[in-house]
Amino acid sequence: MKINPSLVGPCGLYCGVCAIYIADRDNNLKLKEKLVNLYKGGTPGKGTLPGSENLTTADIKCSGCLSDNVFMYCKQCYIKDCTKEKGYTGCHQCNEFPCHYITEDFPMAVGKKVILRAIPHWKEFGTEKFIEDEEARYSCPECGNKVFRGVIKCNKCRTKLNLD
Repeated sequence: MKINPSLVGPCGLYCGVCAIYIADRDNNLKLKEKLVNLYKGGTPGKGTLPGSENLTTADIKCSGCLSDNVFMYCKQCYIKDCTKEKGYTGCHQCNEFPCHYITEDFPMAVGKKVILRAIPHWKEFGTEKFIEDEEARYSCPECGNKVFRGVIKCNKCRTKLNLD
């Protein structure tokens, strides 16, 4: 497996299984529309992330956390800033993990859950094995279809999933 370093988020969220990354990579307008609705929270003015009430499908774009084309919310990531200031490639190198950026400040419950699971695994097994395992984790156990982080049902066979 070839590893793309720009897909390894310092926080432990592997961008290769991120819905934003996948929707942009595949130019999947239907998925982009679903993501806009998810982030907007379904109620005008009540977005799930700051500023999401104005989100459009044009905003659903990202080539990975460490690339030059980063999703608007990932551009504001305190975790990425912190690891950069410390000279780390990721939280797996930090003795202060998990810190308040994750336990108190991280805005998405699924992401926080994944970070708390992924960082110890990354620390123990290294980057290549970490990525291999994240890629394997996000496959439907029934049909083998590749899915993204946070998905609750396989879009191919409709099996209920809890992969995070």
